[in-house]
Amino acid sequence: MRLYLPRDSVTQALGGEKLAAALKAEAERRGVPLTLTRNGSRGLFWLEPLVELETVAGRLGFGPFTESDIPALFDSPSTHPKALGLVSELPFLKRQQRLTFVRAGLTDPLSLTDYAAHGGWAGLAKARTLTGAEICAEVTKSGLRGRGGAGFPTGIKWETVRKAEAGQKYIVCNADEGDSGSYADRLLIEADPFCLIEGMAIAALAVGATRGHVYLRSEYPNAIAMLGQAIAIATQAGHLDGFHLEVRVGAGSYVCGEETALLESLEGKRGVVRAKPPVPALVGLFGRPTVINNVISLATIPHILADGAEAYAAFGLGHSRGTMPIQLSGNIKHGGLFETAFGITLGELVEDIGGGTASGRPLRAVQAGGPLGAYFAPHQFDILYGYEEYAKAGGLIGHGGLVVFDDRVNMARMARFALEFCAHESCGKCTPCRIGSTRGHELLGRIMAGGGSPQDLALLRELCDTMKSASLCALGGFTPYPVMSALTLFPEDFTALPAAAA
Repeated sequence: MRLYLPRDSVTQALGGEKLAAALKAEAERRGVPLTLTRNGSRGLFWLEPLVELETVAGRLGFGPFTESDIPALFDSPSTHPKALGLVSELPFLKRQQRLTFVRAGLTDPLSLTDYAAHGGWAGLAKARTLTGAEICAEVTKSGLRGRGGAGFPTGIKWETVRKAEAGQKYIVCNADEGDSGSYADRLLIEADPFCLIEGMAIAALAVGATRGHVYLRSEYPNAIAMLGQAIAIATQAGHLDGFHLEVRVGAGSYVCGEETALLESLEGKRGVVRAKPPVPALVGLFGRPTVINNVISLATIPHILADGAEAYAAFGLGHSRGTMPIQLSGNIKHGGLFETAFGITLGELVEDIGGGTASGRPLRAVQAGGPLGAYFAPHQFDILYGYEEYAKAGGLIGHGGLVVFDDRVNMARMARFALEFCAHESCGKCTPCRIGSTRGHELLGRIMAGGGSPQDLALLRELCDTMKSASLCALGGFTPYPVMSALTLFPEDFTALPAAAA
């Protein structure tokens, strides 16, 4: 009997380790030989813990699984009350176009044998037959843009670093995933860490780097341990071929998700945003040319090299090529990771695939792109998922997170939270972010408490314009997005609230 049970953070939080021990104990009590593989999550979080049973027909799913469900699994799997059928046929999975997350949930994350059997190292092998210029050209041709939020063309960044003259260059992976409603980086690292390692090794070949760092947020202890083990295994097996890779753990600062603040932190300094130019591609870590990419950007590279740039670019629309791991969360029935090509509508994502609100109440707003992303209302649900399409609507793709709210949400409170968040997380270097967010939070507080003047809303708009155009980095520059979208779409909420509610 072979079972699969994820070892990722979600399953662990739901008692996965006790469940694994109970499965082994039941098998031993019955004298049933059991192989229990601790795979990664498939990203169907409303079904976790998801236990899978290997059969001739494929892997059968059972979930959400508890210890009380164990005896029936051994007695009669086909009639189990938690039986879901073939996992590969579940609509949430079957509708996806998985390229970057193709192995997530299928393999043992720390098995080199599993990784190779499912196409691992093919991209690196192809890269070793090409010159650095040819690798950069392939990445450029794919149309891959940074999946961390900025959307800058990856191939152009790599080519800049490749052409830079320096005795030492670096590859830095930004895994400081701090956006609310975002978890793709964590899921990828816990489910398929060798994919990220392979992508970074290809980047090193492309630009001539010999050292790499993964900057991982401290709130992800399971991912930190998983990636550390995977690097050791890959290094010992000779897959990195002289490329030295290490994990560095951040202290929990949101602004260190900004690339220059991240570099400051890596150098052992306070995480403060640097003025640009010079750009990190020319003057980056320790003053040397540096490639800085998000986890998903780097983890997508092996597929592009293995299958070719044209195959990847065939997905998507306009200047948004390939696929995006969209993360559905908040008040949503089917929360989880859904990888698909750009071009799907917001309505399809949250109503059809996500199943609408978990509460069953009417859906009022969706925030796209993290805590600094704009809100969208149901009348905007025909917007196509793409960088330019969202920008035209006053929004951001960001890291791919979508957070759903039902009709009980007060949007003025959400706008005030954005300013409060910015004030708390600001590095303090520039005045528009440091002072603007604080004054904006105070201003909204007065409005909601009934003490604001008729000019306060106009002042709030002016303040947001200043932050957007004059802030040194995206923290202050993007904070106006949730504030202004909430004010524009839901003006009725920007009135005095009862004292207790405010």
